[in-house]
Amino acid sequence: MATFLPTSFILLYFFFSFFTNFPLLALSSDQTVKTFIFRVDAESKPSIFLTHYHWYTSEFADPLQILHVYDTVFHGFSAAVTPDHATYLGQHPSVLSVFEDRRRQLHTTRSPQFLGLRNQQGLWSESNYGSDVIIGVFDTGIWPERRSFSDVNLGPVPARWKGICQAGVKFTPKNCNKKLIGARFFLKGHEAAARSAGPISGINETIEFKSPRDADGHGTHTASTAAGRHSFGASLEGYATGIAKGVAPKARLAAYKVCWKNSGCFDSDILAAFDAAVNDGVDVISISIGGGDGISAPYYLDPIAIGSYGAVSRGVFVSSSAGNDGPNLMSVTNLAPWLVTVGAGTIDRNFPADVILGNGRRLSGVSLYSGEPLNGTMFPLVYPGKSGGLSTSLCMENSLDSNMVRGKIVICDQEKAGGVGMVLANGISNGEGLVGDAHLIPACAVGSDEADAVKAYISSTPNPTATIDFKGTVIGIKPAPVVASFSGRGPNGLNPEILKPDLIAPGVNILAAWTDAIGPTGLDSDTRKTEFNILSGTSMACPHVSGAAALLKSAHPDWSPAAIRSAMMTTANTLDNLNQPMIDEATGKASTPYDFGAGHLNLDRAMDPGLVYDITNNDYVNFLCGNGYSPKAIQVITRSPVTCPVKRPSPENLNYPSIAALFPSSSVGAKSKAFIRTVTNVGPLNAVYRPIIEAPKGTTVAVKPARLVFNQRMKKQSFIVTITADTRNLIMDDSGAVFGSISWSDGKHVVRSPIVVTQIDPL
Repeated sequence: MATFLPTSFILLYFFFSFFTNFPLLALSSDQTVKTFIFRVDAESKPSIFLTHYHWYTSEFADPLQILHVYDTVFHGFSAAVTPDHATYLGQHPSVLSVFEDRRRQLHTTRSPQFLGLRNQQGLWSESNYGSDVIIGVFDTGIWPERRSFSDVNLGPVPARWKGICQAGVKFTPKNCNKKLIGARFFLKGHEAAARSAGPISGINETIEFKSPRDADGHGTHTASTAAGRHSFGASLEGYATGIAKGVAPKARLAAYKVCWKNSGCFDSDILAAFDAAVNDGVDVISISIGGGDGISAPYYLDPIAIGSYGAVSRGVFVSSSAGNDGPNLMSVTNLAPWLVTVGAGTIDRNFPADVILGNGRRLSGVSLYSGEPLNGTMFPLVYPGKSGGLSTSLCMENSLDSNMVRGKIVICDQEKAGGVGMVLANGISNGEGLVGDAHLIPACAVGSDEADAVKAYISSTPNPTATIDFKGTVIGIKPAPVVASFSGRGPNGLNPEILKPDLIAPGVNILAAWTDAIGPTGLDSDTRKTEFNILSGTSMACPHVSGAAALLKSAHPDWSPAAIRSAMMTTANTLDNLNQPMIDEATGKASTPYDFGAGHLNLDRAMDPGLVYDITNNDYVNFLCGNGYSPKAIQVITRSPVTCPVKRPSPENLNYPSIAALFPSSSVGAKSKAFIRTVTNVGPLNAVYRPIIEAPKGTTVAVKPARLVFNQRMKKQSFIVTITADTRNLIMDDSGAVFGSISWSDGKHVVRSPIVVTQIDPL
């Protein structure tokens, strides 16, 4: 039974401590209340308080103001207070940092086979399909009735599981089973933001469920991508017909609903989910969420970086999405080196459709339209953007003259028209990158070259006409994978010494389970119900890596999160199914490590990587010291006080499975940089590895020692890579860098790390 201090005793202490040590501030009442996250030094709690909550509600904020108390991945609380009050509390000696709650956004079948997984062989059989590994998915919740979440023939829930099945609207503990073993929802940050925004408070319950139930579809899709059971006869209205299955079909799932329909996801709620998931006992966290403003905050101000450090430091693997702001350089998000950052590639399946112009020309595109075909009927063709403004060219709602588009096929630079059909035209930046959409009207997406051809035809013809021919599902597409044009690209905007993204995985036209709450387009006007949907985005790539991590963790329970990432990165493919270097969908040219990191996930090879690059918590602390962060700022991330070495460490010496050499732009003549790396043998006990070097153009790369010998006593070996570049001879590519690699091989295993060389002046 809990015991409580007498109220008078707490009040007496409160008056004494607050008024003698920390004079009370006269707070202005006319300020807008906002949510702030307070990082508190947990060790400084006065012993008079039984719990941190008692301390926080006595000395920092009223109980009604406090939203979440954090005590696992992070120490502190979030509270709805005025900015003046937040500034005032930030001066308290026990408060290490204060940051305002921010809204973040989601990074919105054949793919497991495309990763090299086959039934009863390789990784799937050796890991028993990830059985008893628990994946926590931070997303929009889950639709528990889907076949993908059946628990038929699964063993009992792992005994170490401490999570719950939280009841709410249209969701009860009975919705969980031996597959979906936990579900929670987090909305206090969301509701506090809604209250400060205006009189209409909280969740719109006409379109959303105050429970773990998924009203959006995104969370159901990502969860089933990571760990969905085999579902026979899966398709989206006839497209992608076959067996739908996740990467780790026997892994257990726990849904943490942190994102709300049309409202994004708040940092304070995400941090609470990290706290809960690690306490619950998950092994893997999948988070397809990133900053909504294109700006990467320092790690000590980024709750995803902070929460994931707390998870990784306890052995939990965290997979995150690279963002969908490609092909712009430096568009990759989720940059912390303890996170695995996943970009998106295509798979060898497509949904082709042709736009046939009145002059007989066929232009290839993509569509998931499943309604009545046009049967070759030619319709008048119109491009509203020819004479209208931006909103008209984008076919935005209410921007088009209905008389102008009725009965015609409309060219749109983005969806929402109202004609009999649509051709969705890519802009120049997305090039030929296409994704399928489950359109309500006959529609087809075309690349920028085809779009230019359609517009030129309209301009040169008095009565232009067209039709659309839908061709269904085609498999065996070559080349594949191709780096998706939308996938977030390097270099890393916070630490160019750490290559991001880490790797790519299938993220284009992915079939997975869907909610019953909304149709496949996500539009309010779409009343169709479908068990599966096809989506694209780095959101879809991230859970492929989460499922892969579950399989690797199941097969190698003693591997750390860094070892699992290393196994994936050093065995990744850089060639496509034509045995050529992977191309970039946006340019049609060869892609680079800024686009794909170490390459495309290859699970069969990751099972047996030979060597791994492991990283300890202390290594990450030295990396943060090398960034010049103060011990106080580092403690915000690490929770415990740190002491940085007297000599500042080099961030590039973090034991990462890739190498990025930064040479100052101002340097003249030959300059050298040395990098220290350590590998751990996870293959046969006795092995000898020799290096294979592909030096970036204009550089020389030397490695010492010239071979690594492993035996029963010697499981770890260190080596030094020295990269020499003469800046006068360096000819950078379009991304401002040159690329190469170093691989270690024992004749069977090839342990490959990309090398990036660039010129950059430190900030």
